[in-house]
Order: sequence, then structure tokens, then C-alpha cells
Amino acid sequence: MTLAETPNQENSLNPLLTLNYEPALESLGDDYYDEVAAEEFPQHILRWRNDALLSDLGLNPPAVTDEDFITAFGKFQGRKPLLALRYHGYQFGTYNPQLGDGRGFLYGQVRATNGELYDFGTKGSGRTPYSRGGDGMLTLKGGVREVLAAEALYQMGVRTSRCLSMIETGLSLWRGDEPSPTRSSVMVRMSSSHIRFGTFERFHYLQRPDLTQKLLDHVIEYYYRHLVNQTDKYALFYAELVQRVAELVAQWMAAGFCHGVLNTDNMSITGESFDYGPYAFIPTYDPYFTAAYFDYYKRYCYGHQPGICQWNLEMLQEPLKAIIDIADMQAGLASFDHYYGAEYRRLMLKKLGFEELNHPEADELLELTIKFLKESQVGYHLFFFEMARTFSAKWRDDPAGVLNNSEIVPTADTSAIFDNWCILYHKILNHFDLDQMVNIAQNLSQHNPQTVLLRPVIESIWQPIVEADDWQFFRDLIYQIQTKQ
Repeated sequence: MTLAETPNQENSLNPLLTLNYEPALESLGDDYYDEVAAEEFPQHILRWRNDALLSDLGLNPPAVTDEDFITAFGKFQGRKPLLALRYHGYQFGTYNPQLGDGRGFLYGQVRATNGELYDFGTKGSGRTPYSRGGDGMLTLKGGVREVLAAEALYQMGVRTSRCLSMIETGLSLWRGDEPSPTRSSVMVRMSSSHIRFGTFERFHYLQRPDLTQKLLDHVIEYYYRHLVNQTDKYALFYAELVQRVAELVAQWMAAGFCHGVLNTDNMSITGESFDYGPYAFIPTYDPYFTAAYFDYYKRYCYGHQPGICQWNLEMLQEPLKAIIDIADMQAGLASFDHYYGAEYRRLMLKKLGFEELNHPEADELLELTIKFLKESQVGYHLFFFEMARTFSAKWRDDPAGVLNNSEIVPTADTSAIFDNWCILYHKILNHFDLDQMVNIAQNLSQHNPQTVLLRPVIESIWQPIVEADDWQFFRDLIYQIQTKQ
């Protein structure tokens, strides 16, 4: 055996490289992507591997070594072609045709054990034709933040991409928004699809409805398979996308999550959440809380997220109207508020302990909860966690006992609202049998974790990494998130 053959022999034994990769998007042709090469990094240190996702791919985690991850997802050996996807998008409301995968590529597509097709997409893997002067890299802190966000949102029930691996690469990067030089990383994200709203918008800009049609048929074939044989499959696709996006943003809102940059190139055609840059979890209920420091006019603030996602869906009608009747799309979009409201109501009631609550007081309880959170500015996540921590069946006996042993202390200005909330919660509890108190306690515990990725929490695990290359706090935080502690 020659030296040149040795890597191929090693690759054939790497479980990550012997997965059954499908050329689904590749089969569309090079109108949709450019073939690119990965950066060659001076160093490869595996900082995160998501063994839970290995199981979903039918792999036995102990059989996949750290070196397997580094070979596949750090050195990028044994996989071709690597595809930088082309797309445009509305960025802060202004159309930008100078976009595309600028620091990542589609590594491959594989079937999970559930039969669904998933993408492996990189972030921080080097320059592409769409880097536009950027270096195509990802800071180590950016990689850490995305790993944390994806795992936290997944555990909170949000339909989200997840990180399969993160490798420190040994490069020093210069960034204006953080101390420089800073360390670098390359990440592999597993998501349902990297096709974006902006992928369709690009073909409208290029006046290529034929390529729009081809892409739409591809999306329905792979991600809306139940619609393939429907005579009105295109209108049904758009209506279902509206539902998926409405429910996704309701999941963000209930989780107290602000994505930060909801440009149309950050909207997945499958209605999945992905690409976590300047995200943040709200510390208190503030509709104008903004995650991105450069969002000067609060376009993408927490409270604007439902309206922005609805606007993005409306903008998507422009390229799709070459195939789908505009009246059908307008009818589909008209259901956005209904889907959003129903999902938000359901999720917030779960945070309050109730699987289903059809009593007339349910909506009043939600309104009173938001009113108290907004006016008191107690910690959004603290309020619900304290409900879980202190809940007792004795709350049925006396409204004065509700949250009386908690850290929730209303101010003089909000004590009346709080008292009314306690009275109403006490009243609703009395609609349930004593035996059902166990279910309410379980709901409170399941949907209100103690560990939430507020900015100080992220900084507390980042400092040991910077100062002492100590990753134990990061590992502990991941464990707490995954076990909902």
C-alpha cells in the first residue's frame, strides 16, 4: 500500500464517512450552488461532539472516535463535492443580492433513523465565492454560543437545528465586536434543510421561474412528501409553511428567545430554526428587548418576531407567485395569527402547569401572567421556575399560599396584579382533582428548566475558557441543559 492510499483506507473505516450520503440537492445542478474547498487548519481540537445525534443517525457513539470527527469535520477528508449554496435575501427590510454561503457549505445529506433527510452544513470552514471580503471563519465563542443555543432550544421544545460537532482550529481572528485576536472554530450543523426563503428570492431576481419551479418541486418531494400527489400541492405547501413558521415563532416567544437577525436568508423553507448569531434569551418580559447590538431601530426585537416572520412569508409570495396563485397564498397567510395564537397559548399554559385548559379563566390567566411579568419586570424564566420549585397541592386551599415560599416578591405597584393572579390560579386549580396535582407539578418541572442561557451565564463559562482553557464549566452547562436542571 502506498502512502497516498493510506487516508482512503482510514476513511473507509470512519463511520461518519461511511454513512449513506444522498446527492439530493446536488442533483438539482449547479444553478443552485458552487463547488468549494474547505480551509486547511493548523490545529484540530474537538471541543464538542453530539453523541445523541449519532444515535439518531444509526451510529453507535462509542464506535465513533474523536479522530473520526476531526478527519470528517475538521480536515474534511473523504467527502466531495462540498457545496456553497446560492441565495439572496431581505436584510433589515432591504433586498440584498450579494449573499450566499460565505463561511460554510453543504457537507452532505443523510437519512436519520426516522426516515427523514437531514443536512450536514458547516460554519467557519473558509472562504467561498460569497465571502464578500470576509475571512469565512467562525470565532470559538461563536461556536460555543451556537452549540449552547441549539441544545437549549431543543430541550425547550423548539424545532431547531443542532450542532453535531465543534472543532477549535488554531487560527487567530480579528473581530471588531469582541477582543482580538480571538480563537477560531469550525462547526457542523445538522438541520432539516439549508434551503432558505432567500434561495427562492434569488431566482425571482434572476427572472428564472423555471429554476423556482424545479426548486419548489424538490422541496415538496423531500420535505412535504405527504403533498406530492395532491392536485393543489403548491397552495397546500405554502399554507403548511405558514403554519410551521407561525408555530416556530410561538415556540421562540414562549421560550423567551430572541433570534436577533430574522432576515429572509435566515428563514428555512422547512420552518426550522437555525443559524444562531447574536441571539439572546430575555431576562425580563420586554417586547422591545433586542439581541443584536446593531439592530438600532429594534426591527428584530423580541416582540416584533411574529410580525417579522409574517412579513418574511409575505415577501416569499413574490418568487412563488410564478407557480402558486397569489389568492391561495394570501388565504394561507391569513391563518398565521390563528396558528401563532393557538400554539403560543398551548405552550404558555404548559409553562403554567396545564396540559389542556378549556376553562373560561384560561385566557384571563395568560393575560394576567403577561401583565404581571411586563409590569413587575421580575425574571421571566425565574417566575416560571419558581412556580415549578415551590408548587404544592396546598395552593388549592388558599390563594395566599400560592408562590408564598418563592423568590417572587411583587413591588407595591404590582402587588394588586400579583394578588389577582394568585386568586385566579387558586381558582383554576380547584377545577382539578387532588390526584391531578401530580400532573401539574410534572408539567411545571418539565417546561421550566432552572438553567437558562442568559448572557451572564454564557459569559461565566466563556471566561474560564479564555483564561485557563478550562472547558469543565462548558461541559457542566451542557449537561444541565440536556438534563433540564
